[in-house]
Amino acid sequence: MDDTAKYLIHADITADGVVERSDVVGAIFGQTEGLLGDDLDLRDLQQSSKVGRIDVHIESEHGQSFGTITIASSLDKVETAILAASLETIERVGPCRASVSIASIEDVRAAKRREVVDRAKDLLSSSFDDSVMTSQEILDEVRQSIRVEDITEYEGFPAGPNVTDSDAIIVVEGRADVLTLLRYGIKNAIAVEGTNVPDTVADLTQERTTTAFLDADRGGDLILKELDQVGDIDYVAVAPRGTSVEDLSRDEVMASLRQKRRFERFDSDGTVMAATDGSTLPAPETESETVPHPMKPSGEADRDEPERESEDGESGRVEEADAPEEPDSADEIDASTADSESTADDSESDAAEHADERDASETVAESRAEREPMTLRGHAKAVIDGKTDTVRLLDDDFGVLADAPVDEAFATIEDSATVPHAVVIDGSLSQRILDVSAQRGVEQIIAREEGEFVKKPTTVRIITADDLLNE
Repeated sequence: MDDTAKYLIHADITADGVVERSDVVGAIFGQTEGLLGDDLDLRDLQQSSKVGRIDVHIESEHGQSFGTITIASSLDKVETAILAASLETIERVGPCRASVSIASIEDVRAAKRREVVDRAKDLLSSSFDDSVMTSQEILDEVRQSIRVEDITEYEGFPAGPNVTDSDAIIVVEGRADVLTLLRYGIKNAIAVEGTNVPDTVADLTQERTTTAFLDADRGGDLILKELDQVGDIDYVAVAPRGTSVEDLSRDEVMASLRQKRRFERFDSDGTVMAATDGSTLPAPETESETVPHPMKPSGEADRDEPERESEDGESGRVEEADAPEEPDSADEIDASTADSESTADDSESDAAEHADERDASETVAESRAEREPMTLRGHAKAVIDGKTDTVRLLDDDFGVLADAPVDEAFATIEDSATVPHAVVIDGSLSQRILDVSAQRGVEQIIAREEGEFVKKPTTVRIITADDLLNE
C-alpha cells in the first residue's frame, strides 16, 4: 500500500493513563465506525486497499501515554481530509480519556518529486560532463581509428598496407613516421626501427624503386649510410632542417617528396653523403669558382688579372711567351719581303707582301683564341646570341660535353653519361627540363628566358641570357 499511497495522515495522541497500541487501534475503528457512512467506512477502505495499515507508536510516562498515528491513503484530497478529521472525534482509548489532533497530511507524490529533482541534479552534473564531443574531437577520433586500422606489418616491421604489392616504397625511420604518411594518404612506407637496417628492408630495396625519407639529423645520416651498404637506394628525400618526418604537415611532406633527388647526387666522390643534417652535403660552388669572371668582357679579364711571382722570384704579369710576335707594321713585312725576293717584279712583290700580312694576322688571331679559355659568358654568346636553337652541356671546366637541338634538351640531359655542371639553352626553360636537371645534379642553367614554374629546386641556379650578358 505504501507504494501506491498518495497521502500520509500524521496525528498526535495523548491519553490520561497507560494504554497500549492495540487499545489505540481499537478506539480508531470503534469510534469512527458508521461516522462517515458506508463509502468512507475505515474497515471497508482497508479491505479495498484504499487505506493502508494503521501505524501507532505509543509510550507511557508518569501515568500518561502519548504517541503518533500514521495512516496511508490512496483517496483523493477531499476524502483524505475527511478521514483525517474523523480521527479527532476519538475521546477515549480503553478506560482512559484521550485526545487526537492531526499534525499534517503529507503529499507522498511531492516527496517523490523532490527526490526526482535532487537525483536529476546529480545526474546532470555528473553524467553529461564528458559525453559531449566537439566536431574536431569527432574528426580526430575517426581519423585515429582509420590510421590504426591501416597500419600493418611487413615481416615484423611497421608498414603501410600497400608495401606488399607496390613497385615503389618509402623507407622511414620509425612507426610514427609511417603513421604520419598514412594520415596523408601515403600507404607504401616501411620503417627500419632504428639505425640498424634489417635484412628484410635491405632485400626489399633491391626489388623496388626505393626512396629514403629521413629526418634532418645525425640519425638520418647513419641510416642512409647503412642503406647504401646493404640495400639499393634510388632517391633521397629529407625533412626540413630542425624537424622530423613525424612532425611535418601534409604540405611539408608533399614538398619534401617532390624535391627528392637521385642518390647518386650524394655519392659523387665515392663516399656516401647523406646531406640530411647539412654537415655532409657538399657546399655548392661559388660564382667565382664556377664562372671565372662571368660578368667581365674578355678584354677586361686580361687587364684585371692579378700579378703573380715568376719562377725566378720577380713579381710581374704573366707573360705569354709562346705567342708569336705580331709584326709592328706593314713596313717591316715589306722590308723582309724586299730582301728575300729582290729579283721579282714590283707587282709580284706587292701581292706577296699582302699575302704574308694576312697569314700573320690570322696566326695571331688563332693563337689568341687558343690562349683565351671559353667562359660561361662565351658559351651563352655562342649558343643564345648566335640563335642556334641548340642546347649545350658543359663540364666543371666549361668544356663542351654535348650539343643537341633544343627540342631534344630533356633526353640529352637525362641520357648524358657525365653529369653536366651547366646547361646552356637557346630557348625557354620549361618545368620538365628544370626537373630533370635538378635530378641529375646540374648546378647552373643559362636560358634565353624562364618559363612558368610550379616549383623551383633550390639546388639549381637559373640565369637568363640578358642577366648574364648585359651586366
